[in-house]
Order: sequence, then C-alpha cells, then structure tokens
Amino acid sequence: MTKSIKIIVAILLFLCVLKMPYGYYQFVRIACVLGFSILAYNSYKNDNDFTNVITYVFLVLVFQPFNTVSLNKITWNIIDIIVGIGLLVSIKKSEK
Repeated sequence: MTKSIKIIVAILLFLCVLKMPYGYYQFVRIACVLGFSILAYNSYKNDNDFTNVITYVFLVLVFQPFNTVSLNKITWNIIDIIVGIGLLVSIKKSEK
C-alpha cells in the first residue's frame, strides 16, 4: 500500500509543474497531507524508522492546506520535483 501511495503522490506532484487550475493545487495539498500522514503512520508502526516518520511529518507541515506556505511558482515546482523524485527513490530503496 505504501508503494502505491508514493507513486500516486509523486505523479500528482509532477503534474503540478504543468499549468493547472488553482483547484488542482488545493487537491494536491490535501492528497499530500493524507498520503504523507499514512506514510508516517506506516513508518512508525512497521519500520520504527523515526527518520522517515520525521520526514513525512515535515512534508505534511509543508503541504498542509490550511495555513499555506507562500512561495512563488518556480520554488514550488522545484519542491514538487524534489519530493516526487525522493518518493520514487524511496520505493527503489525499499525494494532492495
């Protein structure tokens, strides 16, 4: 389940680079909060890996939709790409 969550969130983040309606970005924020919350919980319960838990909680705080972090579009695109790549790399690492 965590693999599919990582893939879905990564795809959503990569699509943020395209010109999308504002509602899409709000949806992505909510999806990221849900996805990263589940990943943090699963990391805590299954792996007891607190580095991953802290990373996912930090990402929840960055992407939370209630008190948004005000950054320009280019900065958000860079963050989206880095986080998306990080999610895909973590899938490869967990498969080894």
